Amino acid sequence: MRDKSDSFAPLQTRAAGTGGTSVPGVLMGLFGSLRLRQWTKNLLVFAGLLFSGRLTDRTLWLPAVGAFGAFCLLASAVYLLNDLWDREQDRQHPRKCHRPIAAGILPPPVALAAAGFLSLAGLFLAFCGGMRVGYLGAGYLVLNLAYIIKVKEIPLLDIFSVAMGFVLRAVTGVVAVGVELSPWFVLCTVLLSLLLVLGKRRQELVSLAVGAAAHRKVLGRYSQVFLDQMISIIATATLVSYSLYTFFSEAGRHHSLMWTIPPVLYGLFRYLYLVYEEGRGGEPEEILLHDPGILGSVLLWVLSILVILYFL
Repeated sequence: MRDKSDSFAPLQTRAAGTGGTSVPGVLMGLFGSLRLRQWTKNLLVFAGLLFSGRLTDRTLWLPAVGAFGAFCLLASAVYLLNDLWDREQDRQHPRKCHRPIAAGILPPPVALAAAGFLSLAGLFLAFCGGMRVGYLGAGYLVLNLAYIIKVKEIPLLDIFSVAMGFVLRAVTGVVAVGVELSPWFVLCTVLLSLLLVLGKRRQELVSLAVGAAAHRKVLGRYSQVFLDQMISIIATATLVSYSLYTFFSEAGRHHSLMWTIPPVLYGLFRYLYLVYEEGRGGEPEEILLHDPGILGSVLLWVLSILVILYFL
């Protein structure tokens, strides 16, 4: 299994070589804290446009890209605020201690100022897409602030709160382009989001072992058995809900979207294999970018949807 040393560790070394708190070091720390690799989560914004069958309508691309950009800015602001709030706990974590704020590379006042600027820029871009898009962007920001300050300490609510962040991305994408919001689409997004969050919580609990509660209090109120049961339930519900969605969806002809079930099934099984056999459920965005099985199943799924909705 690949050694999952924190990606900020090289950044810490380079910054230390430039004086740590020097301007280049601070800028490098700020850039690292934006977590650009996690912007892949915001690709959910385009899901509604993809399933609408109107992907070739160029007039819809600008609002979709605008919503994507807004969530990228808002997400980076949230990452900065989260790292700022958790800097003391992160210093006790074997991997998160390398994050620029926890490591002393990025001064808290600079991080707070950057978070404020990104929040305002993200909200401005969201409201440029319409009032409803702006309200959804503001809701995402408020949800995450509540999570950072208190909700992440409450069992189950912490999981649902993180999952709702994914749902807001998907719903915002639908609202931004003005297509119909399918309840099946929302349900599948909710379930898949819960599955990813549960997998991440399980990995945190297993990897930190007896020190889990010291880093994140809520982990002390979960057991591995409970999380395993929840993952089993949600994984089953996800597959069943997506299968029903493809059957009842009016997007494809003669239930043709059901042909997209095999790559979803493989991707789901592959993810569970990585969680249970390789202990790699902690960073879903890393799995997407670096695991050939997951990446291949996602690409095949997208390709099959494109062929069914736009070429058949």
